[in-house]
Amino acid sequence: MVSASHGQSGIRSVVQRAVTARQLSRREHLKLTSAMLSDSGITSSDRFHINRLLDYVRAGKIHLID
Repeated sequence: MVSASHGQSGIRSVVQRAVTARQLSRREHLKLTSAMLSDSGITSSDRFHINRLLDYVRAGKIHLID
């Protein structure tokens, strides 16, 4: 799971990879969403990056894949 235990670099690397590939797996989406909702000690910077990625998904710039 991407959470505080993975730290900022883990979340940022998932976000960066997804933005570069323009794809996000449903599993990664679930993990990022769960990290946001659980408020597991993620930083405001982590929240910003996750929100940005989810905005891209909603806007159709990044596609969810199985």
